[in-house]
Amino acid sequence: MEKFQLSENFITKYKRKRPPFGFNGLGELVYMRTYSRIKENGKNEKWWETVQRVVEGTYSMQKYHIESHQLGWNAWQAQASAQEMYDRIFSMKFLPPGRGLWAMGTPITEEKNLYAALNNCAFVSTKTLKDDYAKPFTFLMDASMLGVGVGFDTKGAGEIIIKGVNRDRKEETFVIPDTREGWVESLKLLLESYFHGTSSVIFDYTKIRDAGEPIKGFGGVSSGHEPLKEIHEEISKVLDKNIEEPISVTTIVDIMNLVGKCVVAGNVRRTAEIVFGDPYDDEYLDLKNYKVNKHRETYGWTSNNSIYAELGMDYNEVCKRINGNGEPGFAWLENMRGYSRMKNGRDNKDHRASGGNPCLEQTLESYELCCLVETFPNNHDSLEDYKRTLKYAYLYAKTVTLGKTHWSDTNRVMLRNRRIGCSVSGVAQFITKHGMEELRKWLESGYDTIQDWDCIYSDWFAIPKSIKTTSVKPSGTVSLLAGATPGLHYPESRFYIRRVRLSKHSELIEPLKKANYTIEPAFGSEDTTMVVEIPVDVGEGIRTASELSIWEQFSLAAFMQRHWADNQVSCTVTFDPKTEGEQIPHVLNYYQYHLKGISLLPRHELGAYKQMPYESIDEKEYNKQVKRLEKLSFGVIKQEEANIEKFCDGDFCDVEIVPTTGDNDDQDYAN
Repeated sequence: MEKFQLSENFITKYKRKRPPFGFNGLGELVYMRTYSRIKENGKNEKWWETVQRVVEGTYSMQKYHIESHQLGWNAWQAQASAQEMYDRIFSMKFLPPGRGLWAMGTPITEEKNLYAALNNCAFVSTKTLKDDYAKPFTFLMDASMLGVGVGFDTKGAGEIIIKGVNRDRKEETFVIPDTREGWVESLKLLLESYFHGTSSVIFDYTKIRDAGEPIKGFGGVSSGHEPLKEIHEEISKVLDKNIEEPISVTTIVDIMNLVGKCVVAGNVRRTAEIVFGDPYDDEYLDLKNYKVNKHRETYGWTSNNSIYAELGMDYNEVCKRINGNGEPGFAWLENMRGYSRMKNGRDNKDHRASGGNPCLEQTLESYELCCLVETFPNNHDSLEDYKRTLKYAYLYAKTVTLGKTHWSDTNRVMLRNRRIGCSVSGVAQFITKHGMEELRKWLESGYDTIQDWDCIYSDWFAIPKSIKTTSVKPSGTVSLLAGATPGLHYPESRFYIRRVRLSKHSELIEPLKKANYTIEPAFGSEDTTMVVEIPVDVGEGIRTASELSIWEQFSLAAFMQRHWADNQVSCTVTFDPKTEGEQIPHVLNYYQYHLKGISLLPRHELGAYKQMPYESIDEKEYNKQVKRLEKLSFGVIKQEEANIEKFCDGDFCDVEIVPTTGDNDDQDYAN
């Protein structure tokens, strides 16, 4: 089938147009480092090319679906629609997720059909361990290696007995293919040998490429076989200690966290996990108490730990733990299942839901994936223009649901739910500029607009309407591209220094030097890494996070849950442990009826240690730094495959790129 292509005459208009990257070069730097792919000629994409690839990939998915079901494809209408989507992405009125910017329209989707890689998040329950012992663990590993953040629960505790390998049977050798599938299969064989009591497995790692070799498609360089070998050894140690015992909460989380550690070390991507547990289970609550669980100290960090909070529960005991590291977070499963937007009353749409994703902006069933897309109301001059943007943001996310995954359980739930998450970022900037009432109007009207388009396009695709359509994601690197504050969060300071880490040999460094950005060796990694400092102003009159009490932050989250998100609102409430710590049980008692999830984090001073990602500065220092900056011109950078989005990472995007040599013969964007 012929792929969709945008008109060349249309594309030409954007080739010399400068994109509206935000924050004094930060947005462009993040784009070049994180999302600009290597083309066949060895050069990196420019923004107009990335957008072209994404839009053509999106409409090719639509075209394939429509034509394969003989629903009637209209080439002229598709061209007009695609051109408007292109313009709204190029202008950063909305952006696909980092997953989409990286993978859409590439061989990952076009040739390998790995449409799962377009999704941000997933959830898997361990409740069904007795049906397929290894599946929840291998699903998490497979999804994580594709860049999907995964949530899981501990409900499988006690469901199976760890039998241990049968040492009397002849050992079996498995030569691990140098593929994602090969790594996942090795985990499956290892777990099954312990859970079923079969013969032990000897792993042959010789087929895995050496450390330092490039990973085509997903980016980065190979770590070699060591991270995989380590996970095999560490999981074996965990299971050996528990032979003839029912699988415990700790063992389930140990295995999942070790998988996350392996994925990180494997240079595939930074993983993201969240685990949900019983609020009354001390074993679960002590998982990050490394005095009790010293063995978890090296990998416990791989997951955020939350509880299935019960409406009306006593929050006092569990809140005593929050002053230290902010955990556990709270997920009210009753609200997640029973409500869409909280203002609309109980509808029980999500009665099958059992958890959520690592940032908790999506309600999810077991094995369900979801695609998020981000809109920026503050980058619009009118509500009507914003509503027009929402059409295309919705359409991108809905189109992703057309792509089947390689997991039958996932396809089953996704074909039924068609869940998406249209998010908003720059909320703090919008409130500062327009006020809360105007935000309410835009959210209410925008939500209705999305529901209208869901009726129209679901009918056109001949698929079910989406069970839910809106959410508020915390955002990270994507909001930086557009110059927006992340999600609903307020900045720690109006003026600050944003530090970004790059390989010492990155070709991005020289253009930054020419533009007079401060660049210095990274503390502790002087031989390999450099740190660039970028002065940022998030906007006049904006309040800072420290000026908002925990009550006001909870209130804003509840506001977004009421007027926008039929999925969930991802919100991390920062607080002063000394003055606000004792108030946490009280604020939870009040807002438990208005929210589906929330997390908290003790507030720390910006710049508290050397080369922090964020350092607060005053206006005088900001103006001083900006005054000496010249126009930033990256030209064309030739480097190794860029890394994919690091989601749910507290807005830290400290990815290193390993460059190759090359020329910079292309001109920069025209003014």
